[in-house]
Amino acid sequence: MGRIIMSAFADEYDESFEGQLQGLLNLGIGNIEIRGVDGKNVSTLTRGEVGEVKSKLNYYGIGVSSIGSPVGKAKLDSDLDAHLEMAKRVFNTANELGAPYVRMFSFYAPEGKKIVDFRDKVFVELARLADAAREQGIVLCHENEALIYGDVPERCREIFDTFPNDIRCVFDMGNFALDGIDPLPAYELLKDRIAYFHIKDALGAGAIVPPGKGEAHIGEILAKHAEYSHSDFYISLEPHLQLFSGLNSLADVRFENPYKYNDMKEAFVDALTKLKELLPE
Repeated sequence: MGRIIMSAFADEYDESFEGQLQGLLNLGIGNIEIRGVDGKNVSTLTRGEVGEVKSKLNYYGIGVSSIGSPVGKAKLDSDLDAHLEMAKRVFNTANELGAPYVRMFSFYAPEGKKIVDFRDKVFVELARLADAAREQGIVLCHENEALIYGDVPERCREIFDTFPNDIRCVFDMGNFALDGIDPLPAYELLKDRIAYFHIKDALGAGAIVPPGKGEAHIGEILAKHAEYSHSDFYISLEPHLQLFSGLNSLADVRFENPYKYNDMKEAFVDALTKLKELLPE
């Protein structure tokens, strides 16, 4: 039986990296999925800045569960050679910080086109990322998200079957729910490839809500996976209950959340409190 290990996108708690780490320490969360660092995306950090991040992590005693990177979050008609070079820098960062995983995506179609019509191009670019990751000993973890190739469970499965040794799954039940997809059968289809989970909840009508208040079946899926898994696994809290710089810089979607909070910290703490109520013993 696998043990659940807590992590979080702490840039949803505080934009300041030191504030993120202090917050995690205060809240009893021992790991972070790094995405936003002092208002910068992790993919843009210089080597010196990565060194500073490492020093702060060591000072606060916080581990890195994954790099929440934008690798694969690009349109297929953009400069994909430059995107690959960015990915290689992210892989270097992951190794420097001791992160076991790098979160990635499976590309967007050119403007006005459908991603399913670009399957061959998607897999050529995924292969280039997989080759670069393998050279640096990196485990890529694909996140299901709207409008990318791997937005539905069946195409996620296709990716994992095509790259069985190079790409694993970061399962985001909230993203499936947001797209009107039942996360329970999706979990059953993908469970053997899951490396870790992103935790947000949503309603198919299009709202992000606190854990347990939507249609993502968070508690049920985590209980199933704890029973199924023979290894411990991370869950990364990613509430998305308020807009924040990491989301604003990486996504065009704006969520209208029916739950209102005074600030990022209040939203994050409420999500954490409600998540803990869902966790199996």
